[in-house]
Amino acid sequence: MGIDDLVIQFLAGLTRAGLLFIVAAGLSLVFGAMRVINLAHGSLFMVGAFVASSVVAVAGGEYGLLPALVVSAIAAAAFGLLIELGVLRRLYGREHLLQLLATFAIVLIVSDLVRLVWGEENLSVTRPKALSGSVDVLGNPFPIYNLFIIGLALAVGGGLWLLMNRTSLGRDIRAAIVDPQMLGGVGVNVGRLFTGVFVLGSGLAGMAGAVAAGSGAVGLGMDVDILVQAFAVTIIGGLGSIPGTLVGACIIGLLDAFGILFVPRLALALIFLAMAIVLAVKPSGLFGLPERA
Repeated sequence: MGIDDLVIQFLAGLTRAGLLFIVAAGLSLVFGAMRVINLAHGSLFMVGAFVASSVVAVAGGEYGLLPALVVSAIAAAAFGLLIELGVLRRLYGREHLLQLLATFAIVLIVSDLVRLVWGEENLSVTRPKALSGSVDVLGNPFPIYNLFIIGLALAVGGGLWLLMNRTSLGRDIRAAIVDPQMLGGVGVNVGRLFTGVFVLGSGLAGMAGAVAAGSGAVGLGMDVDILVQAFAVTIIGGLGSIPGTLVGACIIGLLDAFGILFVPRLALALIFLAMAIVLAVKPSGLFGLPERA
């Protein structure tokens, strides 16, 4: 195996990291600010993927995927709004077990709804012609769509950084991550803020689903597959930290890519090993704050 093969695998790892970052950034903000263990986050990702397949089918493969990114994000955000108002708002401050049971129930409901609307067969999404080719990397072809995923993840990361550090909403979210009670004491409507954070996180999950739809088959079960790695990214990076989420996504993405290459039977185990090491050294994650009381 030459250096060119390693570079291609490295880029493949960054591609996976880009997708994981878009998914896990929303999960990290929700988990960090609201302390809600949202197992339904993967379901929102799956909804985004299936919505994208329908949008592309209607709009056509030439340009359909690009509006699908927006429509999927809006659809998942709307679904997330219903979940937050109808279920999670009643569980803030309650035991995590109740949150787990409630969001797990949502996972089952969404899975049945997706099966009812789209059926059980895997679906495919046509990429725009501009994103369907490949570029030469050290003599090997590398998909342009993968580069698009990496670029989109960087754009999302930059947008979230600006939101968190240059807006009053970002200031409130950062304060909520540290101490929501204090934030409420200075006149901020914490309930409304939580709703906004959850809607934002849901929209990111839906967008990531649309991105994933363009890179592989869309089918039932993709919610569970992405959720495991997204939680690992969140735990490694630290709750509510966008830079931490980016670093965590890169760690998991590269471990996944090189693990499949060198030790395919242990690829998933490597992810959990990395998570265990980080928790042992820094329980709050690489960039996270200590758990609040």
